[in-house]
Amino acid sequence: MFRNAIQRFLYGRYGMDQLGRTLLYTGLGLLLVSVLSGSFVIHVLSLVLYILVLVRMLSRNFAARRRENERYLRLTAPVTRKVRLWRNMLRDKDHRYFKCPGCKKYLRVPRGKGRISISCRSCGCKFTKKS
Repeated sequence: MFRNAIQRFLYGRYGMDQLGRTLLYTGLGLLLVSVLSGSFVIHVLSLVLYILVLVRMLSRNFAARRRENERYLRLTAPVTRKVRLWRNMLRDKDHRYFKCPGCKKYLRVPRGKGRISISCRSCGCKFTKKS
């Protein structure tokens, strides 16, 4: 019975998204910093973030929350792309990655082929590297 009441209450609410998760984790980090440092201001700031997370989660204004999340994703996209690229580069043991001197894009080549001539698909620049 209680579970059904909660489900009915949450029906039609926005819920959690990437911006909400980031705010939640930031609030948790600030809470830990406030406990370690004893700063009241940081503690209040973490509580404000938690309230903002709850307001966003329980909101019924899907369009506004979606716009906020899309804006956040557009803002963080370059950093996210770089982190994913570096993570893939570290995990990939079969390939080496080189940055094109012309257009600065990363190119993937097989490891262990010796000195090879690499040509960029984007700009056509050619350069030689040891794989």
